[in-house]
Amino acid sequence: MEIEELYSRFQVCGTVTTDSRHCPQGSMFIALKGETFNGNAFAAQALAQGCRYAVVDEPEYARGESYILVDDCLQVLQQLANYHRRQLKTPIIGITGTNGKTTTKELVSSVLSKKYKVLFTQGNLNNHIGVPLTLLRLNKEHEMAVVEMGANHPGEIKALVQIAEPDYGLITNVGKAHLLGFGSFEGVIKTKGELYDFLREKGNATIFIQNENSYLNAIAHGLHCVRYGQASGLFVSGKLLSCSPFLAFEWMSERNTYPVQTHLIGAYNLDNALASVAVGKYFDVAPEDICEALSTYMPQNNRSQLVDTGRNKLIVDAYNANPTSMMAALENFRQVQAPHKMVILGDMKELGEASLEEHRKIVGFLDGCRFDRVMLAGPEFKAVASAYEHFDNVDAVKEALEKSKPVGFTILIKGSNSMKLSQLPAYL
Repeated sequence: MEIEELYSRFQVCGTVTTDSRHCPQGSMFIALKGETFNGNAFAAQALAQGCRYAVVDEPEYARGESYILVDDCLQVLQQLANYHRRQLKTPIIGITGTNGKTTTKELVSSVLSKKYKVLFTQGNLNNHIGVPLTLLRLNKEHEMAVVEMGANHPGEIKALVQIAEPDYGLITNVGKAHLLGFGSFEGVIKTKGELYDFLREKGNATIFIQNENSYLNAIAHGLHCVRYGQASGLFVSGKLLSCSPFLAFEWMSERNTYPVQTHLIGAYNLDNALASVAVGKYFDVAPEDICEALSTYMPQNNRSQLVDTGRNKLIVDAYNANPTSMMAALENFRQVQAPHKMVILGDMKELGEASLEEHRKIVGFLDGCRFDRVMLAGPEFKAVASAYEHFDNVDAVKEALEKSKPVGFTILIKGSNSMKLSQLPAYL
């Protein structure tokens, strides 16, 4: 089936699903495969649940007119998304980066929503499946779209930008993450820079860039740069006011100064906030609306959330961790004013041969912090941190917390998502 004919059927359906447990009436089911499942086997169930069509790529599952047989369902999902994007021509801002891309996506979307009807990536659906699913949610009412793109291997951003074809780009930063997949820090820079490469080839493209980031400046040649940062005279200049623990900052533009009190934890979120200010100002969102959007945004999903349990105050940042974000979180926590401070850290995953050395650097930083209590979870930390409490996994941490029952602490909880430290607030 040609993409034009498939698209006409998609237009009749109005929406797609890849989950046979969630089948909006009249939708199109696309049978994807994973390591432990074959979506083709659920096509009949999807039709029974209300889907109009089931797209499959194994002939034995195509059992009637409601089935559409294709060569590769994942490829069809991506082609359909790209074709849909081209038909609507909605302006798209593509966002990637090692740290802060989800928070920045949320902030940018909140700011733009003050003036425009905005579609944006839900949660962290930022991969080869999430990006096309996001694009297929576009409709004629949307005036702009903000699409987050993630990667842990070379070439993945290139593949995603070819699907989304963004008009504008924003790389939050580059840092040491997924080194096992990228091979090196240089591999991280090259892959994130594939967003710039696409826009450069497209021509007359605009990027929003952190002015003081030397790595990004080195690969931004040939692009129109809208600059934000802490230096004076930029498109948007900003200054940290306080972070105890919530970020307060002010931004300056055309001799006017605008103070903002946020619900974001961490001075490292200043750049993410300034990025959203720059995008908002570029697209003529009123300064007062920009400030309101940032002051009312509430972080969720274990991303720098402040939780008051009644016994302790928790800074929960357990969604992800890499050397750059871990060091930034610890540096910020060291500056937080609190009578008793404690950290619970989990291993940073996917660092390859650099893993032990990067964990050793974190432990070295901890040595100079003088926190009241340090609990480290995972084999990588255990191998380099004999001076601190260390545990094999989150269950062992739970047992220790059940016995000691800490009270009156401000506690930073941070680790890679697979360490499951997000389970700990219930024990604190």
